[in-house]
Amino acid sequence: MDGSYWWDGAVIYQIYPRSLMDCNGDGVGDIAGIIDRLDYIRGLGVDAIWISPFFKSPMKDFGYDIADYRDVDPLFGTLDDFDALIREAHKRNLKVVIDQVLNHTSDQHQWFQHSRKDRDNDKADWYVWADAKADGGAPNNWLAIFGGSAWQWDASRQQYYLHNFLANQPDLNYHCAGLRRQILKEVEFWLRRGVDGFRLDAINFCYHDKLLSDNPAKPVSERRGRGFSPDNPYAAQYHIHDNDQPETLSFLQDLRALLDRYPGVMSMGEINTENSLKTIADYTASNKRLHMGYSFELLVDEFSAGHIRQTVEQQMKHLNGSAPCWAISNHDVVRVLSRWGGDNPDPRMAKMLTALLCSLPGTICSYQGEELGLTQADIPKNQLQDPFGIEFWPNFKGRDGCRTPMPWHAEKPAAGFSNGQPWLPIPEDHLALAVNRQDAEPESVLNAFKGLLKWRKQHDALLYGDIHFTDLPGDLCDDVLAFSRHYKNHTLYAGFNLSARAVSIAAPAGLSLCAVPGHAGAEIKGRQITLPPYGVFFGKTTQ
Repeated sequence: MDGSYWWDGAVIYQIYPRSLMDCNGDGVGDIAGIIDRLDYIRGLGVDAIWISPFFKSPMKDFGYDIADYRDVDPLFGTLDDFDALIREAHKRNLKVVIDQVLNHTSDQHQWFQHSRKDRDNDKADWYVWADAKADGGAPNNWLAIFGGSAWQWDASRQQYYLHNFLANQPDLNYHCAGLRRQILKEVEFWLRRGVDGFRLDAINFCYHDKLLSDNPAKPVSERRGRGFSPDNPYAAQYHIHDNDQPETLSFLQDLRALLDRYPGVMSMGEINTENSLKTIADYTASNKRLHMGYSFELLVDEFSAGHIRQTVEQQMKHLNGSAPCWAISNHDVVRVLSRWGGDNPDPRMAKMLTALLCSLPGTICSYQGEELGLTQADIPKNQLQDPFGIEFWPNFKGRDGCRTPMPWHAEKPAAGFSNGQPWLPIPEDHLALAVNRQDAEPESVLNAFKGLLKWRKQHDALLYGDIHFTDLPGDLCDDVLAFSRHYKNHTLYAGFNLSARAVSIAAPAGLSLCAVPGHAGAEIKGRQITLPPYGVFFGKTTQ
């Protein structure tokens, strides 16, 4: 990684379009709203935007159930609006990455409607169909992430179809050559419109075991992690037959061959498997498959310096010539400040987490609202929209709490997001974090975010350098993360206090601290650096 590609060391800002900005007053964000906020986004100092699905959809899973890969849902606008977004983003030197949901479609997609008619039509095998067992039961024990069996009975075909997510999201059958060819055509449609990259949703789910072998049971002690709560039956299996099959690698090579015909286009796969780090290595090997893998390793509840260090070290060890990609928040998990900071997180923690994330090697994904230090919203059950939360309430409240609209102006109706009733409520405590208020406060989380990203671009060691972690005494190894980033003949040292107490660690000989916007408070006395609660330091040595 040396800056040869636009995504080397880039910061990608994830937009959840329903919640960024509503320009037509229907309470739901739209493409016109994204265009309206491009100057704000560019002003953050990011390099690209990643837009969650905006395709035509019945919105059972808010756009991740696509009914037409080649059209914009009227809720968000038109294809002309999207073309305008590409032009306006490129004018501001912002790259545009879009979500592609290649594993499944909506059950309203014309392909599925055709496939379900009978067993002999030209799309009959474009989806995963299987006969019932002799007793009428589902073909095997596979489970859906959103609850219940992964198989849904279809009366018209007198067969079950596979759905790893909602029953409204039937899985495509990648064992079918015709389907694979068509999917590549759907991807190329957007390449021709000028997109700069793809975030590939649930890419490890494309293939399934053709024998439909049962998944083995997982011990109770291991039923946590990967973003699944222990009360979700999905966590009770090792998912080794219903996704992440060896045939995926061949398809990824075909996809990469297509992308390589459009120089400068990036692919980033969302990967969540039983061994995600190994899967990422396989899916990005030899520069012939994906450019990057997007994992869930830092999107979990566990928060310690040891966990972060182990995750980064293991990821760097497994890379096969690709760049790593990091995120600590997205549209599917509890906002990081609440997930790692608890019910009343310290705002200083928000600044520290941005600095930590943006100091890791590779590409960074920052979810809208992180720059404000937004916390997870508590949505009453009667206002929930997310089918995942509705199914598993109250132990799991779904994903709505991280998807609430952006608070732009504290004194305006709907916080300046819309002239109508927002599709999700905006928490009262988010008003104090609104953009207009933070813009006016020099020490705000927002201004620290902007200052850090601007400062980061001045240091090639942070953008492209190797990482070497510092061993710390046992009483500090869970609370403090320290490492150096080295590129060519430049070395930058960094340290992060993950705790609410002041800590001191040994300083490298000759270290002098760098002045970093929004991150004052670290002090050197002799050979000791003292970090305040959630403090950060960056430094260089004179030797």
